[in-house]
Amino acid sequence: MHKGYLCIVLHAHLPYIRHPEHDYFLEENWLYEAITETYIPLLDMFERLINDGIDFRITLSLSPTLIEMFNDDLLMARYKRYIERLIELSEKELYRTKGDIHFKPIVKMYHQRFKRIQYLFESAYVKDLTSAFRALQDTGNVEIITSAATHAFLPNLSMYPQAIRAQCKIAVSHYWNHFHTYPKGIWLPECGYMPGIEKYIQEEGIKFFFLDTHGILYGTPSPSYGVYAPVECPAGVIAFGRDVETSKQVWSSIEGYPGDFDYRDFYRDIG
Repeated sequence: MHKGYLCIVLHAHLPYIRHPEHDYFLEENWLYEAITETYIPLLDMFERLINDGIDFRITLSLSPTLIEMFNDDLLMARYKRYIERLIELSEKELYRTKGDIHFKPIVKMYHQRFKRIQYLFESAYVKDLTSAFRALQDTGNVEIITSAATHAFLPNLSMYPQAIRAQCKIAVSHYWNHFHTYPKGIWLPECGYMPGIEKYIQEEGIKFFFLDTHGILYGTPSPSYGVYAPVECPAGVIAFGRDVETSKQVWSSIEGYPGDFDYRDFYRDIG
């Protein structure tokens, strides 16, 4: 019996952080950690699914600021140094935990994982993650959408409609420059919505957008299926709301798995 469709959407964004005036800048680690823990593993997983003949579909948003950091030679050179240091640390840990039946397998796992990430970054993707994501989109299994140009919270710009228009226009232009096509969808930064934003989205040829749960539930007229069906706006653009329960599972530190006792705390290190 046909019941409906499951729409899995991942949002990838980081604020633009680049400080060439410092040899080491703590906040840049946000990018390097995300590349190691999320972006390259995602690319690797998608490619393995394709190689195994699994016909999957998933939507992924890449914010313009994140793509610009992917394309920055300085940041990618620093990421190369970052992963090399992790490998060096894991090698020292292999020596330190020699004979420790509890920690040695974990250290070995991480060492192999870092080596795999290094190989993919330097050899498979040739330090060009944007091109790797574009190649995935070309397979038809992954759809990449955009976000606002600087990931600005658009409702805060309500007094400056020209700024909202610029955020959408630049995002679409940026997407074209890197993916050689126009985006069909956009993830509203922080899922922030106010009535009228869809007009600026429609002007740029975008067909659908994602917003937070209450943006759908409190709409007028009240949606018949709640957040579990898309809604067509008067401007002709389609709105998709987040499923609140699923979002809690992957985001909430109280109710979701990031806050579970057995889940790894990525803010901890060997110290």
